[in-house]
Amino acid sequence: MELSDEAKRTFRVQDYAPKPPIKGVEIVELARHTDDGGSLTELGRFQAGASAVFGGFVLAQANWSEMEPGAIKAFHLHERQTDLWFVPASDKVLLVLLDVRAGSPTEGTRMRFVLGDGHSRLVRIPPGVAHGCRNVGPTRARIIYFTDTHFSPAPDSSDEGRLPWDFAGADVWEIARE
Repeated sequence: MELSDEAKRTFRVQDYAPKPPIKGVEIVELARHTDDGGSLTELGRFQAGASAVFGGFVLAQANWSEMEPGAIKAFHLHERQTDLWFVPASDKVLLVLLDVRAGSPTEGTRMRFVLGDGHSRLVRIPPGVAHGCRNVGPTRARIIYFTDTHFSPAPDSSDEGRLPWDFAGADVWEIARE
């Protein structure tokens, strides 16, 4: 079969190969236990605040965030704080991670994947990895996340840094049309 000249110029083979991970980012599949009355997902076990799954993570705070459909919250990063993110299986959130740590073996690497959408996963986001998300579902989305530092809104003690929402290009937030 021969393609037209226009089709030849734009044709490409879909790449299904795994993308390289960012050093320090971990994704753990969680067990979701269901019965005819609902479901239960264990988000973590902590002994004196220390995570049984993510070595070195000691819980300091748990947070709940909500996002309206189509909303983008990006990019932010921390110098000291590690985040553990969970999105309920009923919601659908596009998470984008960027390694902006100078000298990191994965500096410049980008990870982009969906949380929720029928899956139960917990993601570890280390300090220096910029992160942002977009609610790609039709209803309000929820993010439950754990941190190893306490939040402070005061500028002199805040660990919440910002980069522009389009730091990785505005197209990073678009739904893949493959």
